[in-house]
Amino acid sequence: MVARIPGVAGPANFQRRLAAGLAKRGINTCYSLDDSPYDGILVIGGTRRLVKLRQAHRRGVPIIQRLNGINWIHRIRRTGCQHFLRAELNNWLLRTIRNLIADHVVYQSHFARDWWERVYGPAPIPSSVVHNAVPLDQYSPIEPDKRPKDLARLLVVEGNLSGGYEIGLESAVGLARRLQDEFGLPVELAIAARVDPGLQDYWDKSAGVPLNWLGLVAPEEIPAIDRSAHLLYASDINPACPNAVIEAMACGLPVVAFDTGALPELVDEKAGKIIPYGGDPWRLDPPDIVGLADAALEVIADQTKYRSGARTRAEAIFGLEDMIDGYLRALGWS
Repeated sequence: MVARIPGVAGPANFQRRLAAGLAKRGINTCYSLDDSPYDGILVIGGTRRLVKLRQAHRRGVPIIQRLNGINWIHRIRRTGCQHFLRAELNNWLLRTIRNLIADHVVYQSHFARDWWERVYGPAPIPSSVVHNAVPLDQYSPIEPDKRPKDLARLLVVEGNLSGGYEIGLESAVGLARRLQDEFGLPVELAIAARVDPGLQDYWDKSAGVPLNWLGLVAPEEIPAIDRSAHLLYASDINPACPNAVIEAMACGLPVVAFDTGALPELVDEKAGKIIPYGGDPWRLDPPDIVGLADAALEVIADQTKYRSGARTRAEAIFGLEDMIDGYLRALGWS
């Protein structure tokens, strides 16, 4: 792998899981293009070390690029000049590696593949779709049940709710508020994410529903948090393949979300409720909170059905071994 990814969520979590799975199969990993010799390279997203990557390519080392989505929210919402330039540079790096250097592209979902091909055309190299996955023994619906009995706990799990993605917090509050005000349902909205203190303060004063700020949560703490909630609200718009959704289903936590991004291909009708957005998500139109609350109420009312369906869905297509097989096939090692 080109670099060790810092942090606890998203790509960093994927990298740790893949490395651990490969180690069990006797395949060692390193984290620098300088640590030669190596037999294959996985670029998770992009890298600025294009010269070193080209040199490896000329030596005949197979290069696999893992792609999620394209940075886009900064083009719709004001996120600051620095963020805008960084997002556009990242898009250029991703596109350059995909079109000129990589030997194979692994997309995280069919949605991600279709998005890249719609915007930039098909890649000039072979490609495949490999969904993210979780260790099903660690992420499981074990007892005892720690869900609160006197209220419905709605959970949001994201790496970072900033840079335009704080819009997801707005819709989550809208969902909780409607369940409380229109249906008389006692609720708590738990947010596991990095959130700016100023934004926290704003919502503490204006949400009108109980908020539980959990902060950025370590991976080993996620299963217990998932098991303590009644549903996960997947707040991201047009996500490529959110780990939080797969982790939740593996823990038996049903998912409620809008039908954007890869969510319709990840969550089936037994694992939760995916409803029409109600506008154009690419323009960040206001979503259908009324429909979202109706869906959430149905899931909360039939926990046994949806919790069982969520775990069944995870067991069917999100096991770690299947993901590792997909990357080994992309490398030509399987």
